[in-house]
Formats: sequence, structure tokens, C-alpha cells
Amino acid sequence: MATRTVKIASSVGLHARPAALFVQAASATGLAVTIAKEGGAPVDARSILGVMALGAKHEDAVTLEATGEGDEAALDTLVELLSRDLDKE
Repeated sequence: MATRTVKIASSVGLHARPAALFVQAASATGLAVTIAKEGGAPVDARSILGVMALGAKHEDAVTLEATGEGDEAALDTLVELLSRDLDKE
């Protein structure tokens, strides 16, 4: 199992467009990926409702976990995505 912690760079947090882009990328990995806000329970990163329900705001730290072949590379890709302000792209 691979784990990464990253701060949300998007100015509106993981809401609407940034959440949708993240969920699409998490789904594309083909792995079981979870995301959790500090102190919160993990949710399926492939679920738009779960991700938006986290209420992750700009600069909040989230922890990603993935299991399976290629989990390290998959999380590297997701961390890079969350490290950008997806609202400005």
C-alpha cells in the first residue's frame, strides 16, 4: 500500500471542477484509491459525492492511499494534480 499527503492547491478546494478532475484521474488509475482529510475517515477517491463531502478547502492536507500494482506511480500523479490550482487551468 502506498500513501501520500498533499495540501490542496485549488483556490476553492476540492469542489466542483477540481473534484471532478481528481475523481476522473483516480478512476483512471484502475486502483482502489482513498482520500482522507486530516482527522477524518477515508472515502473512495473515485466517488464524486464522497470527495465533495470531505469539504477539503484550499491548503487543507489530505492523505491518499492506494493498493495494487503501480500504486506509487498512481499516487505521484494524483499528488501532482492536487498540487496545482485546477481552477486556473
